[in-house]
Amino acid sequence: MKDGKAWVGDQVHDEDADREGIVTDVQHGTVYILRSMHGHDQWQNRNGDHLKITVPLQDRVRF
Repeated sequence: MKDGKAWVGDQVHDEDADREGIVTDVQHGTVYILRSMHGHDQWQNRNGDHLKITVPLQDRVRF
């Protein structure tokens, strides 16, 4: 999470795609690249406000 929004490593629910995924990249601060929780599917979302964090990176990975 960065500034209260989804960021790389966060598990999110994409309300636009109605899918759960992991944020793998954020390009230019506005284009979110997501990958499927299972499989190799990837997609983009240009509206970060529609990505609801379900599990933040800090809870997914032990540092």
